[in-house]
Amino acid sequence: MNILLVDDHVLFRQGLASMLNNQPEMRVVGEAGTLRKALAKAEELKPDLVLMDIGLPDGNGLEAIVKIQRMLPNTNVVILTIHESDELLLIAIQKGAKGYLHKSTPITDIVASLKAVERGEAALSRKMIRRVLNELAHTSALIHWSEREGEVQELTSREIQVLAQLTTGASNKEIGKILIISENTVRAHVRNILKKLNVRSRHEAAKLAKRQIPDEYFSNNATRTDSE
Repeated sequence: MNILLVDDHVLFRQGLASMLNNQPEMRVVGEAGTLRKALAKAEELKPDLVLMDIGLPDGNGLEAIVKIQRMLPNTNVVILTIHESDELLLIAIQKGAKGYLHKSTPITDIVASLKAVERGEAALSRKMIRRVLNELAHTSALIHWSEREGEVQELTSREIQVLAQLTTGASNKEIGKILIISENTVRAHVRNILKKLNVRSRHEAAKLAKRQIPDEYFSNNATRTDSE
């Protein structure tokens, strides 16, 4: 995997480059400290993945996501930042980022996340996925799953909230306490989630949620009131 690193902190960038270059099948082919240089390097080197910060001296890294993908549709972009803002996380995903990692993430987890992106998955921690799903539920968005060929399933906002808790391994009783609903209601939501996602267990549902958050989740949103 050929990687372009984009960060204006030289020591951090060089240290990360050294660690990534020590990983089998990973090679940092270029570095950039500004948005302008990042775009130029991306066009020149055509990396498999761009790992970039949001705050750059001459612009916002979020602006580069669309530009890079328009220029290099086969290049993945993953954000690596100190910002934990839900708003920035959602914007990055909406713009096409395949991952959003915090700079405090251990190098082993960063490497695992980048490999996941190479496999076509999303580089998001459990915490980040939970926040994305909860934010979607908060805005009463509909989540579209297309795992079943030729069929689009929709989860209600409450089902998204329950799914978000499933990613943490919470029991029905624990989920009920968190969402202030009965255990029987949670059980009913879980049954609906499994049916809509075409999976057999809550573990498979959670694994599916953690594995990938497609761009479609952020399109065709509808505002509506869902009953439990």
